[in-house]
Amino acid sequence: MLKQYRFALSMTIMFSLIVMSCGGSKNAGSSTDKNGPSYNSKLWKKVDTPPGADPSVSDIQGGAGFEKIAVSQGFTTYEFNEFDIKHSGDPRATVGGSIRFTISRFPLSFRPFFYGQGANFSENLQMSSLSYETLCNLGLDDQPVPSLATHWKISEDNLTFTFRIDPNARFSSGERVTSEDIVATFKLLMDETILSPSMQQIFSKYETPVALSKYIVQVKSKEFDCRAFKTFANSLLVLSSKEIGGLSGKEFLDKYQFNQPVGSGEYIVLPDDIVKQQSYTITRRDDYWGKDITVNKYSGNFDQITFEVIKDNPTLEYEKFKKGEVDKFWFTGNTTDKWLGDTTYDAIVNNWVKRDRVFTDGPVGTSGLFLNMRKPPFDDINVRLAFYHLFDRESIISKLLFNEYERIHSFYANTKYENKSNPKIGYDPAKASELLTKAGYTSKNKDGILVKNGRPFRLELGIPKPLEKFLTPYQQTLRQAGIDLQIKFQDGNAITKNIAERNFNITWANYGGLDDPYPKTSIASELADKNDNNNITGFKDAYVDQLLKRYDIECDPKSKVSIIKTIDSLEAAMIHCLLAWTPRGIRIAYWDKFGVPEWVLAKNSSLGMHDLAIMTGWWYDADKAQALADAKKSKKKLNGNSAIREVSYWKNLKR
Repeated sequence: MLKQYRFALSMTIMFSLIVMSCGGSKNAGSSTDKNGPSYNSKLWKKVDTPPGADPSVSDIQGGAGFEKIAVSQGFTTYEFNEFDIKHSGDPRATVGGSIRFTISRFPLSFRPFFYGQGANFSENLQMSSLSYETLCNLGLDDQPVPSLATHWKISEDNLTFTFRIDPNARFSSGERVTSEDIVATFKLLMDETILSPSMQQIFSKYETPVALSKYIVQVKSKEFDCRAFKTFANSLLVLSSKEIGGLSGKEFLDKYQFNQPVGSGEYIVLPDDIVKQQSYTITRRDDYWGKDITVNKYSGNFDQITFEVIKDNPTLEYEKFKKGEVDKFWFTGNTTDKWLGDTTYDAIVNNWVKRDRVFTDGPVGTSGLFLNMRKPPFDDINVRLAFYHLFDRESIISKLLFNEYERIHSFYANTKYENKSNPKIGYDPAKASELLTKAGYTSKNKDGILVKNGRPFRLELGIPKPLEKFLTPYQQTLRQAGIDLQIKFQDGNAITKNIAERNFNITWANYGGLDDPYPKTSIASELADKNDNNNITGFKDAYVDQLLKRYDIECDPKSKVSIIKTIDSLEAAMIHCLLAWTPRGIRIAYWDKFGVPEWVLAKNSSLGMHDLAIMTGWWYDADKAQALADAKKSKKKLNGNSAIREVSYWKNLKR
């Protein structure tokens, strides 16, 4: 599943390319277990629906034979080329087997990504990209490609969009996917009690969709927006009207927390595979309606994908990987020393474990310290800038990250939208002192803490314990400047709750990026004073709001890039986030029992979401797994090189 499937929110996802011609079944390997859960449709299927279109629906209404008249009716589609097909998966791939990951927190909910409070996290994004589908997706060149819709029509004024639903599409329940499902899903998302202001901001620009027939659905945009078609087609994760039709947002939230609503994707999370606060497993459905479509043939290969929760303990995650209890490990800042120095254990010496540094075209995203500008002290830009000048990133990168990382200065790093003219704010305690004085902090108490209006400069920062070694130096630097930053250890869910409710002064956060930016959901003024959205700092700027409106209606690609670069510079000037650092490449290790495509990770894989490319593009290789087991038993080496492999497939690719 290697199609670019991107929400108009803060993440990038990779999913499957879909074409409208069949290409034979997936390859069965020696690890294929026809008695396993992937083949037991009784676990999820409720009804048997005959294949193909409903015979009562005519061709002009989207039924059988529509393809022959589509062009005459003004519809279009996308025909995949050799490049698309080559990068949809590896022909060596076989279905079967499993892969096991670790994750640092248990999901707050199992609802689709951004479908309600507590569903806007990477774990929801991963599950959603495997379990749900949209009308269209974005191909490798950012063009719309078929998914649940085979064809589409865009009016001349770019305000009305008509889609033809694939008559073969089925939910896991066995029910047909129809136009009514799009209507019901939209209505649910627009119910304010679902507590998802970012999604409502996105979809409020559309009128309620209309089911013109069982397979033809139409939606109108209330205002001109060059991305209106892509946004609607590629962001609405379609749910079953038979299941969610008529539910209010609150009823939906109450009904679905630790269980999934029905989806049409290839994978499903079964209720018995959820062990609260410990683990969950995603199971491939061999009855997935699109499994035999040409570019799906070599993707979605693992029968089961399991996540074991190891809360805020990267060292334990690493040790479990070394023992072979999990299959893959991602080296972050906390384990950079292991990446560079832990190279003499048996699995490395004997080539049982492979290590890759992969360079992709994925956006870096945003990570760092976010400042709540809604209240003192960070409502004063002098204080914000002083805190930046006291953030000694260079020293942290050199001493704690062993120069494996580099500073970031843009909210769009590693993309064409990055404004490379943004100021490179460095460590300067003297400048920080001047700024704090300017902000009114002119004296210190007997403990050496700055005082303003009789109140000492004291703040609390809640962080997961693994961040301690990176932020303790910052705490010490602030203390030398007369600021008492009290670090409090909290788990990820507690931190997330505080951010969502704006119950913080300063917090650490990480956000994925988008190849096609949608900054409105993060910095629009209308979201600044609302909870449960990505404008966590209270960013407000009238000129930025104007630029956001211009960006929506601008269709020229170069002009769109220019607008985002301007927004990037204005965001940087606001100093609402103390941008941190990013590694050189995505650094992973894995036990040598998997088939891996030559590109290793998909084109737009990003740091926090690269696992998705593994889940969809890799496969369990039974022969390799047996060779590994034999080698471990006999303490022998496997063939190959134990050195770190540098993979720059996408950087070197020429079209």
